[in-house]
Amino acid sequence: MKIGKLVLSTLLVFGALVSHALEIKPYSASVLEQTQKADKPVALHFHADWCPTCRAQTKVLQDLKSEAGLDITVLVANYDTEKDLKRRFNVRAQSTLVVLHGEKETYRVVGDTSPGGLRGALKSAL
Repeated sequence: MKIGKLVLSTLLVFGALVSHALEIKPYSASVLEQTQKADKPVALHFHADWCPTCRAQTKVLQDLKSEAGLDITVLVANYDTEKDLKRRFNVRAQSTLVVLHGEKETYRVVGDTSPGGLRGALKSAL
């Protein structure tokens, strides 16, 4: 009986950690709309494959996925092709991270590759 309780406790703790984790997805207008309508935190990462700063930011964001408490979705938008989205959010440079809680912008960072800077930006929407 004790082993069963231990296994159940472990699964519950692990489930809680997984359910509150950073999620990174390709940009989709429908996902952005659904997240904003649900008044949830979301970030747009304007990324270009040719951009070394963007690649560094992606690595940091991937590393942040293992941190508990960052319950936010990051949508990766192609800087070169998402022209309407760039206009909508007034983005003028690749490597821009626009953080939102619902419809409200809570933070914007351009070119920052530090884990503390990106973590702080993401936490602004929580």
